[in-house]
Amino acid sequence: MGSLLNGFAQNIEMLIIGRVFLGIGVGFCNQAVPMYLSEMAPANLRGALNIGFQMATTIGILAANLINYGTSKLSGHLGWRLSLGLAGVPALMVTVGGLILPDSPNSMIDRGERQEARRILQKIRGIENVDEEFQDLIEASEASKTVDNSWKNILKPRNRPQLIIAILIPAFQQLTGINVIMFYAPVLFKTLGFGDDAALMSAVITGVVNVLATSISIFSVDRVGRRVLFLEGGIQMLVCQVLTAFLIGSTYGTTGHGQFSKAGANFVVFLICTYVAAFAWSWGPLGWLVPSEIFPLETRSAGTAITVIFNMIFTFIIGQCFLTMLCYFKFGLFLFFSGFVIIMTLFIYFFLPETKNVPIEEMNTVWKAHWFWGNYIPDEVVGTYAKNIQLPQKL
Repeated sequence: MGSLLNGFAQNIEMLIIGRVFLGIGVGFCNQAVPMYLSEMAPANLRGALNIGFQMATTIGILAANLINYGTSKLSGHLGWRLSLGLAGVPALMVTVGGLILPDSPNSMIDRGERQEARRILQKIRGIENVDEEFQDLIEASEASKTVDNSWKNILKPRNRPQLIIAILIPAFQQLTGINVIMFYAPVLFKTLGFGDDAALMSAVITGVVNVLATSISIFSVDRVGRRVLFLEGGIQMLVCQVLTAFLIGSTYGTTGHGQFSKAGANFVVFLICTYVAAFAWSWGPLGWLVPSEIFPLETRSAGTAITVIFNMIFTFIIGQCFLTMLCYFKFGLFLFFSGFVIIMTLFIYFFLPETKNVPIEEMNTVWKAHWFWGNYIPDEVVGTYAKNIQLPQKL
C-alpha cells in the first residue's frame, strides 16, 4: 500500500501517507523477522540464520542505491515514481513468504496447538526425538500464561538485564556513527576526485563491502561468538574513525579548503570501507540478533518491540541532527561518535554474556551465571535442557 501510494502520488499528502504505511510495515518486519528466526533456528545455527535478516537488508540497501542512481537519469517524473514504486517488490516477497512459512513452535504451543507444534519442531530440527526442547517450550508457554501484561512484567527486576540490553544495543548501533559514514560517503568520494560519479561509486563500494562483510558474520557468529565480533568490530571502527578524522582535519581543517593526494585519497577510501566492514560483521547484524534471542517467551514480544522502538528513535534523532552537527563539528563528528564506540565496546566487555549455542528458552541460565546480572535472576529459571548442561558459575 505504501509503495503504491508513493509511486502513483499526485500530491504531498499521498507521499506522506504512503511513507506512514511503509514505516508501519518496516516496524512490523523489524520486530517479527528476527524474533521468528531466533525461535525457529536450532541453537547452534541461530546466529547465522538470524543474520540472514541483516544480509537481506544490506542487499536491499545496495539494490536501492543502484536503482535510485539509475532512475535519477530518467526524464520527467518517471524516475522517482519508479524508484518509490519498486519498494512493492520486496514487500510482495515478504507477504508471500508470510503466507507460506509455518508459525514457530513457540507460537503454536502458546495457542494450544501442541501436536502441530511438535510436528513442526521435528520437521525443522530434522529428528524425531525433540522431547527435551519441546518440554522447555511447554514450560516457557506455561510461564508466559501466568503473566497478565508483558509490558508490566518486563519492568520487573528479573527482566532488568534483558530490558537494558534491548534499550542500549539498538541505541549504540546507531551511535556507532554508521549513518554519518553512509551519509557523508558521497561528499567524501566527490572531494576525493570521483566527480559526478561520487554517488554511484560510494553506493557501489560501501554497498558491496557491506554485503561481503555481513556474509563473514554469518559464517563466524556461531563459531567465535557474539562478544568477539562485538569487541573486534568496536575496536576496528574506533581506529578507522580516529584516523579518518585526523586525515580530514589535517588536510581540510575547519575551513574546508585543501586537497588530498592520490595516496591520501585512496587511504581514506580504505578506511571508510574498513569501517563499514567492521559494522557489517558486528554491530549491524548483532544489533538485531542479540535482542531477539535473550528474552523469555512471556516478554519476548514486548522486548523485541522495545528494540525496534529505540532503534528507530535514535535513527530519527541522528538523521535530524546530522547536518547541524556536521556544520558545527566538521571532521570532529567522527571523534564524537568514536567516543560512543569506546563506551559501547566497554559495555559489551563487562555486561554482555556470550549467548552462542544456548537454546532460546534457556537463555536465563546465561544471565544467572553472569557476575553482575545474576543478582537479578531467580534460581527457578533453570529448565529441562539447562539441568543437563554445565555452565560456569560466573561469566
